[in-house]
Amino acid sequence: QVHLVESGGGLVQPGGSLRLSCAASGSMSSIAAMGWSRQAPGKERELVAHITNGGTAFYGDSVKGRFTVSRDKANNMLYLQMSSLKPEDTAMYYCTAAANRLGAPDYWGQGTQVTVSS
Repeated sequence: QVHLVESGGGLVQPGGSLRLSCAASGSMSSIAAMGWSRQAPGKERELVAHITNGGTAFYGDSVKGRFTVSRDKANNMLYLQMSSLKPEDTAMYYCTAAANRLGAPDYWGQGTQVTVSS
């Protein structure tokens, strides 16, 4: 089992920045990749970013060039640096972990709310 706890969400103005953190614990040796997904009210859940144990990162089209995912494997931490935030980035953001390098998440955190509004 893997336990994921997100932090860092909040209210930010359009154009602003925010950094999300995810603390992971448990059987991390079974994990090949981690990532972030988000879900806005009335919308489907979407991939935000995905990073493998080897450091290869993938991003959803809507966040490319604005968001950066990073991982501190030694301390079991995952980060999402978000810049140039837009109102459409408003969503619940979830930390995820996957047993397969390019597979769908097997574990999800409880989520942290990000609201972009003036």
